[in-house]
Amino acid sequence: MEMSSKLLERAVAEISQLPGIGKRTALRLALHLLKQPKEQTEHLTDAILKMRDDIQFCRECHNISDVEVCEICSNLSRDKSIVCVVEDIRDVMAIENTGLFKGIYHVLGGKISPIDGVGPSQLNIPTLVEKVKNGTAKELIFALSSTMEGDTTNFYIYKQIKDCDVVLSAIARGISVGDELEFADEVTLGRSIIHRVPFENSLKNH
Repeated sequence: MEMSSKLLERAVAEISQLPGIGKRTALRLALHLLKQPKEQTEHLTDAILKMRDDIQFCRECHNISDVEVCEICSNLSRDKSIVCVVEDIRDVMAIENTGLFKGIYHVLGGKISPIDGVGPSQLNIPTLVEKVKNGTAKELIFALSSTMEGDTTNFYIYKQIKDCDVVLSAIARGISVGDELEFADEVTLGRSIIHRVPFENSLKNH
């Protein structure tokens, strides 16, 4: 894509690095920014820089937060004995949007995927196991996507804590096999949490 300005070309190249943004969309966005007042672009860049520099990860659940302990973990009305295990922060947002879950979360930061070079040591699994072993967590709800990688991750965690005094459950399979949690509609996702099943049942299906 030939451009008359190297500055525009560089901006388009950077914007096109964002997921789902191709060169044509990046060009459209860059030209849009050029048409806006300079202050609006400054507000945008400032917001992105502050997010990148100041955002934290909750020390208890690994969710993104503005402070050391996120609003969910610090909320006294949440049941800290029920921990919903999710892949990333988008899943927390999806489940929170249902308004039906009153426990807390544990964000793994991904799922085991040897083909992508992601092993257990790269995920937030040790802190989850510690929650179970010290008695903080009384029930774990596995809410990872219904994929081979998600099932592998669930089973790996299960092996780490199977001898502990904890209830293990999994979201009901209202979520289609192969689907990512963040794309499920709120009603289906909410029902899958409420009607969760013992995790051992899911083992029998594999």
